[in-house]
Amino acid sequence: MSDARKSFAVGTLTGINPPLGAARFVVRMARLGRLDSVLATDHLISVFPRAAWDADFTPQAKTVRSPDEQFDFAPLLAHLAASAGRVRLGVGATDPHRRHPVLLAQTFLTLAHMTERAPILGIGCGERENLEPYGFEWDRPVDRFEEALRVLRAALTATEPMTFTGRYYRLDRAPMDLTVPADRLPRLWIGAHGPRMLALTGRYGDGWYPWESMSPDEYQRRLALVHDAARAAGRDPEAIVPAAMITMLTARTPAGLRRILRAPAVRYLGLFAPAAVWTRCGAKHPFGPDFRGLIDLMPHHLSATDVREAIAEVPDEVLHEWLAIGTPGDILNRLRALADAGLRHAIVFPSSALVSAADAAFGYGVVLWLAAQLRRGVGSRPTG
Repeated sequence: MSDARKSFAVGTLTGINPPLGAARFVVRMARLGRLDSVLATDHLISVFPRAAWDADFTPQAKTVRSPDEQFDFAPLLAHLAASAGRVRLGVGATDPHRRHPVLLAQTFLTLAHMTERAPILGIGCGERENLEPYGFEWDRPVDRFEEALRVLRAALTATEPMTFTGRYYRLDRAPMDLTVPADRLPRLWIGAHGPRMLALTGRYGDGWYPWESMSPDEYQRRLALVHDAARAAGRDPEAIVPAAMITMLTARTPAGLRRILRAPAVRYLGLFAPAAVWTRCGAKHPFGPDFRGLIDLMPHHLSATDVREAIAEVPDEVLHEWLAIGTPGDILNRLRALADAGLRHAIVFPSSALVSAADAAFGYGVVLWLAAQLRRGVGSRPTG
């Protein structure tokens, strides 16, 4: 049975900042709480601004020296594999500009020898912050990405030396003899939002992993485009796992939510939304009308003053449009509505961890509760 035909799955993210024990804790929690997956991000630069990184912005600054102090995801996942058990590990998501697709294939085939379940290779077109400061080529990103997917697919399943001549990648009788059992072949999840990327997901992906917030109707509409592309390519659309990144802000009460929404680091999350989202909310994005959101963000270019002025412009409407905000029962209802629209694997990240240790503990507890409720299909509320 394909992953897409299994019952609803819930996973979470682990941070990639030191100390290492934090990531170990998330995997331990996921294993004890019977979560399906833990994904690591892949960044050279944090999405949070170094210039504003202090205890007034977030209490995490007390334990994380710099937001730009980032582990490489590959050795981190290899380290975590020893204690992950049946929890599926992966990256969500990397790109083929910094990491050649053949090397990505080797990395994940290697990781599959260390894990009990097939690892998830989440991949997208990349973000400016990880590419431009370091001189990585990022011209025609979707063209480059499509070619990378062809190479990556070939390398993951090669039975003989590969030859490929493209505009961006070339292989000349290149062997890739590293293999894994069929049930642990890395799963290729594609971070796609626009029509062309959704079509590529249908043609090449094992999963669809959008990170932009969507209504159930919009999720269903885009998933249909993935399925149409899969059918056109002669693939089974039901074999593609419909996933999503759910950035969650939760508290026991509406008053608790109002407190969380006042936190500077939480207000900053509204800047990740594209200018089009702000326009729908009747506001103008402080980074301009053409700002595409997180893909364009260059946080290390922002001064502390820039950050303070920008977050002062974030309206609550944008936060509610962009994030999953509510009591645990509200979040459960939201996930059930998305499940009715086709979602089958939610990666739920409790961003209230930006506010306090207590909010972090409650948020991760809610992730475990959501997983239990969605497994059982009942709706009782957590006690804490």
